Amino acid sequence: MNNLKPILDIIRKELREKDKIRETAQKEMRTMQSYAKQAILLVHQKREKEAENLLKKAHKIHTKLNNTSTTHPDIIYSGLYAAALQEYSEANIFLTLTQKNQLTTPEKINVPPTDYILGLADVIGEYRRLALDALRVGNAEKGEKYLRTMDEIYTELMAMDESYMLVPGLRRKCDVARKIIEITRGDITQEIRRNALEKHLRKFETIQKRKNQT
Repeated sequence: MNNLKPILDIIRKELREKDKIRETAQKEMRTMQSYAKQAILLVHQKREKEAENLLKKAHKIHTKLNNTSTTHPDIIYSGLYAAALQEYSEANIFLTLTQKNQLTTPEKINVPPTDYILGLADVIGEYRRLALDALRVGNAEKGEKYLRTMDEIYTELMAMDESYMLVPGLRRKCDVARKIIEITRGDITQEIRRNALEKHLRKFETIQKRKNQT
């Protein structure tokens, strides 16, 4: 038993070092997630370049965490990191869609397929916001375009029946997405009808003015 204390001292030291790594990693995960959330807001504000810069910062953290995972996978691969990866995926997908009307891939942004899919499902909510912004300025046609994107993403996710068992949380996100799409469809339909009524009233007023002038 003479060697018990030295053994425990070594273990204690390793645990302290591991705890420091854990604290640093969790801080970086929260920062990465925050960058991604801010990037999404910047896209809505039409400040894509700033969004790109934030996602570059998030990418650096992502790379660092991936490197750390080779020696400490139990620390890195936690619920917090998964949440950060989903937000990071959502921000990258949303930015690329709005800029180029095409999807980035899981390989390009170096995220696991499960986190990519969950991030993609959340993009539907961001497109509802785009649709509402379009409706506020009376652009129902643009709102319909955003709705079509929402429908396409949802339809493709629903076609992946086998994924519901393999991607925890996907079914719930799809249920939420379906409700978001239906509400958005109702908002756009209402705006189209309002525009049609206003057009009809303007036409009627024009006819009445012409009658009064004769």
